[in-house]
Amino acid sequence: MGSAEPEIRFSVWAPNARKVEVVLGDLSHGYISDSGAEVTATFAMVEGSDGIWNTDASLSPALRRFSDFDHRHSYMFRIEKREGATAYRTDLYSRCQVGSGRVDPLGATFSGSTTELDGSVSCSVVVDAERVMRDFDEPFPQSNWLSEEEFWQHEFDPQRPLPTRAEDLVIYELHVGGLGFGRTLNGENAPGTLADALALLDHLVTLGINAVELMPMSEFEGWASWGYGTSHYMAIEFAGGGRDHLKHFVRACHQRGIAVLLDVVYNHYHHHAERAEWMYDADTHENNIYYWYEGSPTDYPSYEAAASNWSDPNRPTPQHGGYVDNVSTGYAPRYWDENVRKMFISSGAALLTEFHLDGFRLDQTTSIHAYNVLHADGRAMPAANSFGIKLLREWTRTMRLLKPNAFLIAEDHSNWPAVSLPVDFGGLGFDAVWYADFYHHLIGDTDKGSDYAKLLYVAARADGQPLALDYFAGALRASRDKRIVYHESHDEAGNAKYSTRTLCAAVNDAPLFGATRAYAEHRTRFAAGMSLLAAGTPMFFMGEEVGFEKKYKYDTFLDNKEDFAALRAGPGAKLFYFYQDLIRLRRSSSALRSRELDVLYTHSSNRVLAFRRKSGSEELLIFASLNDTPYGSGYVFNGLEVADASWKEVFNSDASVYGGANFGNRSGTLNSRNGTLSAIVPGPGFVVFLRL
Repeated sequence: MGSAEPEIRFSVWAPNARKVEVVLGDLSHGYISDSGAEVTATFAMVEGSDGIWNTDASLSPALRRFSDFDHRHSYMFRIEKREGATAYRTDLYSRCQVGSGRVDPLGATFSGSTTELDGSVSCSVVVDAERVMRDFDEPFPQSNWLSEEEFWQHEFDPQRPLPTRAEDLVIYELHVGGLGFGRTLNGENAPGTLADALALLDHLVTLGINAVELMPMSEFEGWASWGYGTSHYMAIEFAGGGRDHLKHFVRACHQRGIAVLLDVVYNHYHHHAERAEWMYDADTHENNIYYWYEGSPTDYPSYEAAASNWSDPNRPTPQHGGYVDNVSTGYAPRYWDENVRKMFISSGAALLTEFHLDGFRLDQTTSIHAYNVLHADGRAMPAANSFGIKLLREWTRTMRLLKPNAFLIAEDHSNWPAVSLPVDFGGLGFDAVWYADFYHHLIGDTDKGSDYAKLLYVAARADGQPLALDYFAGALRASRDKRIVYHESHDEAGNAKYSTRTLCAAVNDAPLFGATRAYAEHRTRFAAGMSLLAAGTPMFFMGEEVGFEKKYKYDTFLDNKEDFAALRAGPGAKLFYFYQDLIRLRRSSSALRSRELDVLYTHSSNRVLAFRRKSGSEELLIFASLNDTPYGSGYVFNGLEVADASWKEVFNSDASVYGGANFGNRSGTLNSRNGTLSAIVPGPGFVVFLRL
C-alpha cells in the first residue's frame, strides 16, 4: 500500500452516467435499498477519461485514512443514469460482497440479517487485499491479521512438490457447495463451505490426486448454486467461506503437493444481474454497457421479447432482439468494449496473484469465440466471435506474463486446433481442452446418437451386442492432443439428459446390490481405467472414488449429498483402493504421463481392445475388455505392432482387493512373438503389462 497511512480511492466505470457518488451503509445491515434510507455518508465522484469516475481525497478529507474503511463500512455507487433515474449499483471490482444467503430484497427495505442476503445484490465491502486473517475460524469481521508475506511464508513442502506439466496432473473436480453431508440450516439442507473442503484434504492426499479443480468460487447468484452465474469476479462467494478461507485452502493444498485450479465464467453473467451488470448506468438497451447489443430496439419491430433468453421476472422485458445469444444461460458480454475485457482480465490476474492459484478452467470458451448469434433471428455474429477471440488471447497472454507456468484449461467443443496453440502462433494460448467426446464414447448415458460408441451404456444392456470400439479407439488417439479426459464431470453426473453417476450408468440404473453391484463395479473400474490410462490429462468428479450413486443435478444437489467417510469405510472401500493404486501407477510411470499412445487392437464383437503407452525405454501394454465374462483361458492378440519381448503384469483391475475375482496373469511373465501375445483378460476389466 506504500505508506503508513494510505488514503482510499473509489473508482467506477459509468460512461453514460450524469452523476456518480459513493454512498456508505451500515456493515452490520449490509443492504441499501432503492430509497437510499440506509445511507450514512456520501462522497462525490469526478468523471475522468473513458467514463471512469473517481473520488478525490482533496475534496473529501475523510478518504485520507484507508484504515477507517477497511472492514468497517459497506458501500455502493449511487448513479444518476443517462435518462435521469437514480440507481444503486455494486462495485463490480469489489473484493467482498455482504451476505451468504439467498434473499434478494429487490430494492425494498431489508430488516433481516446479513447472513440472509444474497451477496450478488447486496453492498460491497472495503477489504485490504494485502492482509490475510490469521485464524481460519475467526468470524467476520476479522481482527487478527497477517501480512501476505507472513501468511504465505510456509506455503510449500520441498518433499511434496507441485506438478509442473499438464501431463502430470490427476485432477479432482470439486464442488465446495456439495460438501458438508448432513448439514442443515433452518430445517433445509445447507451448502458446504471451504472448511469442509479443508477437512477433505487428508482424504484427497490418501487418494493420491495432485490437482483440485474448484467449481466457481467468485461471487455468484443465490444460495444453493453451482456458481456459474457470476456477478462479481474478484469477490469470493461468502456462502462458501469468503476470500481468506480460499487462501487458507490454497496454502493447505500447496503444503500437501496439490495444485489448485479454479473455474471462471466469462460467457455470461449472473442470470438476474440487477444491481450488478444489468443496465448499470442507462435504461436503454443499446447503452447497456456490459452486454453486447446490436443497433437499437427499433431495429426489431416484429420481435416478441417474451421468449427472451435473459429475463428478470421483476422488470418488464421490452425489445431484447438486439442482444447476443451464445448457447449459455445469459446474453453475451460486450466483448468489443475494452473495459469489459479489462474486468475479466483483471479478475483473472487478481485471483492468480492474490490467491496463489495454479491455474484456471475457463467455462464454455466455445460460447465466447464461436457460438454468438443475434437473439432476434439467430443470424451469425462474426464480430462477436472475433472480439471473443481477442478477449481469450489477451486473457491467456496476461496470465502467462504473471505466472508463466500457470495451467490454463478451456472447456471448448469446437475442435479448433488453435485453442491449444500459443498466442504467438495464432492460437488462443490454452494448455489443454476438455474433451467431452471422450466421455460420450466411453460412457454415453446421454442422448448422443449412434455416431458415439457409448461403451458403458451399451454394455449395461447385458445383451452381448458388439461395441463400437473403433470409435473409442479414435477417442483414445485424440486424447494425445492436449486433452482433458474424464469418465465423469459435474455436467454429466445427472445434469445432462439421461446422465447419471458412473456406478449407476454401468448397470442402467438397476438397484445396486448382489451380482448387479459386482457388475457395476467391474464396469466402473473399466471406465475409470480408460481415462486414467489415456494420453490425455485425467480428471474425475468428486465421489467417484467411493461410489457416489445419487444424481448430481444443479438444482437438487443439496438434497443428494453423500457421505464420503461412510462410503469409504463401507461399500466404497474397495473402489477407493482401486482408484488409489491406479492413480499411484499413473503418477509413477513416465509412459502414462507422456502423450504417446498407440491403439494396437480392437475387436468389437469380442469387446476387447489393446493400446500401448510409451516413453523412452518404458513401455506398457493395456488389454481391456467390456465382455460380460472374463477370458480366463487367455485371449490371443494377433497383429500387435510390438517387439518380441517379455512382459510382466503390473496392474489388474480384477484383483480381489478391488472386489474382483482375480482373473489375471499370475504366472510371472508373458512373451510376445511375431506380434502375438496371449493374455488372461478380466471381464469387464483391464490388465497392464510392463515390458521387461
